[in-house]
Amino acid sequence: MSGINEFIDNEVKTNDVVLFMKGTPQFPQCGFSGQVVQILDYLGLDYKGVNVLADQEIREGIKQYSNWPTIPQLYVKGEFVGGCDIVREMFQSGELQSHLQENGITTRGAA
Repeated sequence: MSGINEFIDNEVKTNDVVLFMKGTPQFPQCGFSGQVVQILDYLGLDYKGVNVLADQEIREGIKQYSNWPTIPQLYVKGEFVGGCDIVREMFQSGELQSHLQENGITTRGAA
């Protein structure tokens, strides 16, 4: 496992919710990353944002790690959930909220 893969693996496994994104949660630098940030913030989640623009190695490494070609990428409890479209669809259907609760992650407005 390369150093970058170990870094990504560590981020994914040591944080309950991680978003690999373009920009930061405070300043998303692409619309898709921004949409996922809005959803996570709306749910009141405590999550870590990793800015792939800050490091080309991470930007390429995360695509190989997940075998998923696009950014953003959301991970919950070490598991790849999906990109912007998947996260948005799951959020709209309530599946994302259920998935988070099943993993012991509290969302705002959850019973």
